[in-house]
Amino acid sequence: MSMNFLYIAGGKIHLKEADQPARVIESRFGESLVDRVQRIRERNTWKTQGTGAKFMSGRMLWGDNDDGVSATLAVTGISRGVGDGELLYSLATDEVTGVFLLRNHASEEQRLFHTADFRISQLDALPNQDRVACVIQHKGICNIAVMRGDGGELTDVTQGDSIDRAPSWIPGRTNELVYQSAGIARDKDGVNVGTGPAAIHQLNVDSGEIVSLLEDAEHDYLDPRVDGAGNLYCIRKPYIPLRPRFNPFRVLLDVVLFPFRLLFAIFQFLNFFTVRYTGKTLVTSGNARQRQADMKQMMLLGNLFQAQREAANSKDTEGGLVAKSWELVKRTASGEVQVVQRGVLSFDLCGDGSLLFTNGSGIFLLSPDGAKQTLAQDAFISQVLAVPSI
Repeated sequence: MSMNFLYIAGGKIHLKEADQPARVIESRFGESLVDRVQRIRERNTWKTQGTGAKFMSGRMLWGDNDDGVSATLAVTGISRGVGDGELLYSLATDEVTGVFLLRNHASEEQRLFHTADFRISQLDALPNQDRVACVIQHKGICNIAVMRGDGGELTDVTQGDSIDRAPSWIPGRTNELVYQSAGIARDKDGVNVGTGPAAIHQLNVDSGEIVSLLEDAEHDYLDPRVDGAGNLYCIRKPYIPLRPRFNPFRVLLDVVLFPFRLLFAIFQFLNFFTVRYTGKTLVTSGNARQRQADMKQMMLLGNLFQAQREAANSKDTEGGLVAKSWELVKRTASGEVQVVQRGVLSFDLCGDGSLLFTNGSGIFLLSPDGAKQTLAQDAFISQVLAVPSI
């Protein structure tokens, strides 16, 4: 089966049209930022020339001036636009964030707005209604916000000490959406010490009324979507608190491993200063600086970083970047919860009832009859989006 879809891999947008090879959609705005950073570095090369200058200036851990990494740049969300054939995406750098509109098979780019005051991500447009939901991150919290299709009238519609993410409009309704929300836990001094389990809520953006749809103390529920029949789809994964319960066997293992961890910590300490003052690592196997740059980009890619961290402790990944405990589930109108697919990092609902999903390494199509087809393979895939026409 051939179809059009977008996906984010390695922080860049890829467009796959029918039977054509996937192509990368470059951001002219992003490229201009990279060029500007590179020009600034070129003007300041005298500060890092010579051994003494290198020692005084220090080298960033993400790479030095000649490693090819000129700025952190990542796409943080893609969405169908409010008009036919339109696409929206959000972009984040070290300094600014912005929202952009693509037209004409993604060949024409229009900047809607950019700002350095907050970070914006996870767009979801309401077709033909001139409304776009998104996530705004500032001062350690995330809120759901709504704006016009041209980027104007950006307004927060959720508040509070929480991490609200992944807004998605409910089909057939112009003022209601679903989203995930996790409360922030703080100590007596007000310091953030973690978050509670993520739950799925339904929000009326006009009245502010919120209804809890799916939650429990043992799981996180992420990235909700509602189909035309009213079924709720989302990703369910085990909730892992920042401060796990006391485990005597874990304490014994920590005692046994203490000498090895101490030696590793000393090595990393020495490696830190080696990189900082010489630009080189103590080990030469592989492209270490490129791996460091990749990790910095992944910090901007939502569930991908968390999924990889949890998958590192699990051998049950089926070749993807996410453990099988990350389950795509469906809650029917009667309240029954069914497991649709295991090992899912991101998914989208197609108009014919099929599901587009990724495990971080491949993109698959799950038909209503249960047949699964592989559509593409790539590295560090963080989001997929079906696009019927562009």
